[in-house]
This record gives sequence, structure tokens and C-alpha cells, in this order.
Amino acid sequence: MANVGFVGLGIMGRPMALNLLRGGHRLWVHARQPEVMKPLVESGATRCKTCAAVAEHADVLFVCVSDTPDVEQVTVGATGFIQRARPGSVVVDMSTISPKVTREVARRLAERGVDMLDAPVSGGERGAIAGTLSIMVGGKPDVLERVRPLLNLLGKNIVHVGDHGAGQVAKACNQIVVGQTIAAVAEGLLLARAAGADPARVREALLGGMAASRALEVHGERMLVRNFAPGFKARLHQKDLRIALEAAREAGVELPGASLTAQHVDALVEGGAGDLDSAALAEVLERLAVQTLPAAAGGGSR
Repeated sequence: MANVGFVGLGIMGRPMALNLLRGGHRLWVHARQPEVMKPLVESGATRCKTCAAVAEHADVLFVCVSDTPDVEQVTVGATGFIQRARPGSVVVDMSTISPKVTREVARRLAERGVDMLDAPVSGGERGAIAGTLSIMVGGKPDVLERVRPLLNLLGKNIVHVGDHGAGQVAKACNQIVVGQTIAAVAEGLLLARAAGADPARVREALLGGMAASRALEVHGERMLVRNFAPGFKARLHQKDLRIALEAAREAGVELPGASLTAQHVDALVEGGAGDLDSAALAEVLERLAVQTLPAAAGGGSR
């Protein structure tokens, strides 16, 4: 039985924290909105007033918050873990944030004798609830092995990809692939409908071939039935693509496909749909098609 802390109890964090409780571990939690802690407290977790108070009790400290500044506040801020974390404890950041900032946070924690793993996840709310997430880990291999029994309660595909920040780079790669695949699914179903084929039947056919993917299966279904309730909010995907493009600039590479997808996601969020699922990207592409197809049709070949 481990003493575990968890900060960040949203769509992803709450089911992950519940899985740690169900695994028999003692859990201390903190959230900016007290009501989100209620299901965990009712299940046996202890409520804390600050992140520092969580660190005072726990040996392994999980973080799953929205963006880079949030992680900095939770870990090394004025009321963050760093204020009371004991030497030898481990911070496991499961958020999706800047690889560059991750390395800096790890350095500052190390000065206090605290280890860190960046361990962002993929699999959405369903994976968080089922404990089947894919977890991409950056940091020291021996630290990963220390916390692997806890991660096994959260995910089924746990891969060490390198030193501090490498997990965040892997997640950036994931979001590039996912974003462009969602856009490709939306365009495929759009063409099916515009050309007179049944989009549902087209999706069914594609699922049996090389085009098959989780995006086609899950997001394609959402597009067909027009259910854009968030499994993963578009505004968070916007943030993730921004991080990916920043990492690309730092690495000196151009990512034209990711850049175009980011523009489409920006349009979705700026249109007021940031809290919808990323599958709502279909509506952006449909509006774009209506605006551009007639002009293209009338322009002829050159």
C-alpha cells in the first residue's frame, strides 16, 4: 500500500485517482474546486487545502492539469509540492505540457531531492475509466520501475521513451497524428456524403482496411450521429498542437500538416466550440467545403 497524492481531478484525473484508490492505496487529493473532490473523499481519499499539504503526506505525487503554467504552480509554485515534498518522493506529471518547461521543473525538483517523471497519456476518458491508457514516460528508468505498480492501475501500454521531457515529446507526436487523422476522417466522410455515398457504410468499409483507426472508429461515429460531447475538449487539443508546433520550432523542423490542422482547430475554438470534442472539427471542414467547393467547381482547370 502506497501513500499517493493526486492534483487535477477533471475528466481524466478523477477516474485515474479512483483507480488508484480501488488498487488499495491511501490517497490525498487537492483541487481548486472543492466539489470535484467529493466522489474521491466519499471513496476514502483525504482532502487537502493545498498542493503542498498533499506533498506532506504522499510519497508519489500525481499531477493531471490543463496546461504548462498549471503544472508549474502545482509543482514548484508558492503552495506547490516543492514546499513540503520529502527527499526521495516522486512527482508523476500526467498532464500535456511543454517539454522545455518539463525539463526545468524536473531540475528544480531534483535540487530538493525529488524525482520527476513526465508521463502524459493517450486514450481519453474511456481509457482513464477503464485503466487502459497509453502512458509515455520521460525520466530515469529506475524511478519508473519504482512507480510502475501504480501506473499499471492506470494504463496497459507503459513505454519509457527517454530522459526528462521525452514523454512530452512523445505526446506531442501523438497529438499531431491524432489531430490530422481526425481531420482526415472528417474529410473522408464529407466526400462520401457530397458524392452520394452513405457515410456510415463508407466508414464501415474503411474500418476493414488500411484506413482503419481508433479515430475512424470513435470520432467517425461521433461525426455520423453528431454527438460532440467531450471525450477530449477541442480547446485542449488546440493547446496540445501549440505545444507540438513550439517543440518543432525549437527542433528546427517544419510540420505543414500539423500547422494546417492547428488552424482548423483554432477556427473551431474561436467559433465558440472549444468545450466540444475534437470530432467537431468535422463542422469546420464542412463549412470550409461549402465556401470553397463552388468556386473550385466554377474555376475550371488551368
